[in-house]
Amino acid sequence: MSNDADRDQPIRDLSTWTLDRLEAFTTTQQGHELERIRVVAQSHAYRSDEPRHVRLRWAKLSLNANTRLPGDTPWSQDRKARQNFALRTWIIDHLGPDTDSDWDPEALAAETLAALTLDPGQVMAVSASWRDLPTEQIGELRRYKNKTAHLDRLLDFLPPGPGKDRLIIWTEVRKHLP
Repeated sequence: MSNDADRDQPIRDLSTWTLDRLEAFTTTQQGHELERIRVVAQSHAYRSDEPRHVRLRWAKLSLNANTRLPGDTPWSQDRKARQNFALRTWIIDHLGPDTDSDWDPEALAAETLAALTLDPGQVMAVSASWRDLPTEQIGELRRYKNKTAHLDRLLDFLPPGPGKDRLIIWTEVRKHLP
């Protein structure tokens, strides 16, 4: 017989599972279990005591689970993009860039710019009076701030060029977002 306290406990401690087991398990999962997998895999990717290639596999698993998370609202889509950008930037910053597109700074920069669909000048102009905006518009500005959180760390890995210049503009705009 279970009590209310038991319902709050996870059924499985995924943090103890092997990478192979968790990868196989992930293919059968849907819904919010994927968030638990994403977090566990990400924490393994961050571990400094595992070899680089293993940490990259954990990171790939985290990205896979993140991509498959449910939700098609602007908030959930932007949350998934932010999680993706943050982990990829962390890997590039701590384990180094790679030819794999997930760990390629220029690929990440291009995907970031594609996710920033509004003009930075327009966003800056609107953000000047953000306190007077409707809640939905403030939320949109906040999502832009979240989607650009990784840029300061990413810029160091990008060669000079128009893409980097556009991201530098976004780092300035970000300072003014709610």
